[in-house]
Amino acid sequence: MSFVDWSAAGKVAHRLIADGPAVSLGEAHAAVEDLRDAAERARGPVAETARMPSPSSAESPVLIVDRTVWTDINLASTSALLDPVIEQVFAKKQPGPVSRAVSAKVGAAEVGAVFGFVASKVLGQFDIAPGGTPSLLLVAPNIVATERELHADPTDFRLWVCLHEETHRVQLTGVPWLREHMIERTRALMLDLVPDPDQLGERVQQAARALPGLLREGGGGLADLVTTAEQREKMADLTAVMSLMEGHADVVMDDVGPQVVPSVAEIRRKFTARRGGSGGVDRLLRRLLGLDAKMRQYRDGAIFVRAVTEKVGIDGFNEVWTSPETLPTAREIENPADWVARVHS
Repeated sequence: MSFVDWSAAGKVAHRLIADGPAVSLGEAHAAVEDLRDAAERARGPVAETARMPSPSSAESPVLIVDRTVWTDINLASTSALLDPVIEQVFAKKQPGPVSRAVSAKVGAAEVGAVFGFVASKVLGQFDIAPGGTPSLLLVAPNIVATERELHADPTDFRLWVCLHEETHRVQLTGVPWLREHMIERTRALMLDLVPDPDQLGERVQQAARALPGLLREGGGGLADLVTTAEQREKMADLTAVMSLMEGHADVVMDDVGPQVVPSVAEIRRKFTARRGGSGGVDRLLRRLLGLDAKMRQYRDGAIFVRAVTEKVGIDGFNEVWTSPETLPTAREIENPADWVARVHS
């Protein structure tokens, strides 16, 4: 038995997933075909602009999914990522069957609630699929809902989204070592974050003391409750790589945009305003889950990419993909000149 009942988590998430936008069967089929075409059209411009090889469909297929399928795929990937970590933590000291069963059900409720909320937010994603075949996911109902909310041209908006996600596909399959590196680093960090059973009571007390500052601006959300200063530093360096990837995808999509997306300037303006425009319960949940920090990744990463490119050009920037040692640290993401000095000295 896993320490999270992933099947039960899926059922919880399915119950919480909000309905998608109202579309006819014909509109749904048209949106799927349009997104499939947009994903294919994004490949050439992204590879040319990023100066990186584009993977074949066999290496990482493009899947057009709804919110439920997106949830199921991500639960499977999360299980493949985390179960080996949790098994390793408890390898030497196994809890009793009752304790483990209760933990699995509680974990299912928590994980299911998170995925049920996030399922209606994600437009696209590159699924790294630990142990499986990675794929590019485009969440059709969310894309349709967002383009309607922004009053954006559907053809332009769908291609614009695909430019961003195709960049992630290029990063994580065109750079041979990056996908496995991210999986290994994430597992190592999670192994460090998951408390030893004997330390659980101390961690709960630490969490209670930290609660008053949980929702502050700039916080990391629930992650701040379970991390020491040393762990936060490790998390910051992993976050720096994610910032690099998100910022690079934003820069590529905006650089390609004027060539193939006529209304790109209007889309970017509206979309940026939308990223910062959450309020009420949605804003609270974003802070709890650390999604506000996710928004900062786009901004900080894009600033880093543009600053480095201005200094050493695109090929000079692409040295970042040479090895794990050339990835930026958290300090370097905020000070691009330090990365340039270290890598191009």
